[in-house]
Amino acid sequence: MPDPSLPRSPLWQRLLWAAAGAVMLVTGIVGVFVPLLPTTPFVLVAAFCFARGSTRCERWLLTHPRLGPIVHDWRAHHAVPWRAKQLAWAMMALGCAWAAVALPLRVVWAPWLLCAATAVWLWRLPTRRA
Repeated sequence: MPDPSLPRSPLWQRLLWAAAGAVMLVTGIVGVFVPLLPTTPFVLVAAFCFARGSTRCERWLLTHPRLGPIVHDWRAHHAVPWRAKQLAWAMMALGCAWAAVALPLRVVWAPWLLCAATAVWLWRLPTRRA
């Protein structure tokens, strides 16, 4: 919740933050169905954007039964649950294997590079054990 004592950002900035949050949220939702696209980072970035652009959208995201706990957990612990890390790595591995079969040889390296970078980033984040 924004501090009421702070001045509000100009409307155009709030609209840009809200639009960026919407794009990130839609991308995260698509990530539920696309193996190479992780959901959690996009939901967290959406919450970050909504906190700066739209308190109504942020409130909706925080109270969402599926997405809200992700944001609450991150804000409370700044750590990723071990199970979520394992699931992300497994899905990225499956997605990269699928990409190796489905993509032309000249671009097959791109998903592997992106997933490797994401896996390293995820590994470096603090882990929260249940």
